[in-house]
Amino acid sequence: MTSYVAKQSDEHGFIAWSDEDNAIWGELINRQLSCIEGKACDEYLQGLQRLNLPTDRIPQLEEVSKVLRETTGWECAEVPALISFDRFFELLANKQFPVATFIRSREEFDYLQEPDIFHEIFGHCAMLTNPDFATFTHIYGKLGLAASKEDRVYLARLYWFTIEFGLLETEQGLRIYGGGILSSPGETQYAMHSDIPERKMLEVVDVLRTPYRIDIMQPLYFKVRSIRQLFEIAQQDLMALVQQAKALGLHAPKFPPKQKKAS
Repeated sequence: MTSYVAKQSDEHGFIAWSDEDNAIWGELINRQLSCIEGKACDEYLQGLQRLNLPTDRIPQLEEVSKVLRETTGWECAEVPALISFDRFFELLANKQFPVATFIRSREEFDYLQEPDIFHEIFGHCAMLTNPDFATFTHIYGKLGLAASKEDRVYLARLYWFTIEFGLLETEQGLRIYGGGILSSPGETQYAMHSDIPERKMLEVVDVLRTPYRIDIMQPLYFKVRSIRQLFEIAQQDLMALVQQAKALGLHAPKFPPKQKKAS
């Protein structure tokens, strides 16, 4: 469930954001641009430069889509605050990245569980200008669309530990490409500098077997050696690797169980 209601675009695709909405975007993007200096990967920074996002207002989706179409053939898709897995995979399979058209409140300025327009555009769309990353995301969407509900749970872990929370090992040191990290100041600092989480090289079957929680700082991150590695992963028989992971079973979680709310 979500308390947020997405704004509807008019017949021209224009969304009328309020002054407060635009102010929140401005504060979020200016803070995060400063936070990711020396931490975001080059591919992300190149994409951000191409997008040329405004810092004083929320961009219209067509502004972002125009750049994505010119670079990799992707575009943004306006969606409500929450969508089904079927719809999610269908959009990715059609090179459409779902963007929920609401922005967080000041009460949830630092963290909210559901992805808002800042997370989707600032966190993810820059990487979608990269052909290798875009191909990985597209193939992932097609696989997810065709997969069973049980197999989708395994595929969700691959998305989580790459597209959302992926790290890159470069000659200059550790860098971030995952949108869940890049859109969060706390997770950016934690993923790069904390000695609490484990950081290990990505093996697909290992990832597919690794449980995660969405409401905590991650106890484990997976690293790739290049964004090209994601393209190469997408060329593998990923559904056969899902079956391997199912046969081997899940790893023990590296986090405590979620506390149940008292009734």
